[in-house]
Amino acid sequence: MNFSAIFLIQILITILFSVYASVCDVKEGYVPNWLTYSLMFFGLISNLILSLISNNIKFILASIISMVITYTITYLLWMLKMWGGGDVRLFTSIATVIPFGLNIDFLNIFPQLSIYPFSFSVVVNSILVSFPFLLIFVVRLIIKNDLYKNNPVFLLNLLNIQNLRNMIHSSLNKSIPVKDLKEGSIVNEYYFDDEHIIELINELDGNLCVYENNDEGCKYYFKSMSAGGITKDEMYLIKVMSAQGFISDKISVKLSYPYTPAIFVGLLIAVFYGDIMMLFTKNLVLVI
Repeated sequence: MNFSAIFLIQILITILFSVYASVCDVKEGYVPNWLTYSLMFFGLISNLILSLISNNIKFILASIISMVITYTITYLLWMLKMWGGGDVRLFTSIATVIPFGLNIDFLNIFPQLSIYPFSFSVVVNSILVSFPFLLIFVVRLIIKNDLYKNNPVFLLNLLNIQNLRNMIHSSLNKSIPVKDLKEGSIVNEYYFDDEHIIELINELDGNLCVYENNDEGCKYYFKSMSAGGITKDEMYLIKVMSAQGFISDKISVKLSYPYTPAIFVGLLIAVFYGDIMMLFTKNLVLVI
């Protein structure tokens, strides 16, 4: 039985969801949970249907295995602060829908396959194509920074490594009103002395973590542990603590890089062209 039509539907749905996720990430700064969970559900259902039609368990089994492995690997990378929770869920949902390499004969789509699951090709491709996006993002923030506006020798300062680091750091961090804090915001170090704040944060057991301050000044500080940012409960807690005077009405956050567009481009490359790393390795071997 030819399943190319079903595979095509899976690809189109995945691309459409990835487009919408990219728009949300750029405009709102996060990927909605309902979007990634819906795509994940579609992946399980569509591959279950394939297994029932073909009387072969490999489709749904591969979908589940690919989902679990991809989530595990990308979650570990999330812990290393490489990307946010929405990116992890999007990678996982793509893995659930498309666990195999693609082979759609009537469209002549025969991308270069890899030795690892299709979702890993998307991960590798997105990492490799993310550098131009990251460069544009950082340059845009630096140009918008007041340091640039009030500095007539801006280009000369870029030649100094320390000045460049200061500009990038100041551009990627911003002080905002606590009332504007959102779920997923990455909170920088906030210093305090009140030990009651420690109890409140530890009760939630979320992404905020309290540390002892070894330098002069306040005894403690809290900050986001990873690129996943604060949870909704932690967002409400910070706002309540600010309203009750435990902390100030301003807080420093990192301006998160919208990585989802890179995932979308990595997906398109994986679908229509193949795994960039495998293509590079293949061409390198042929040259040698």
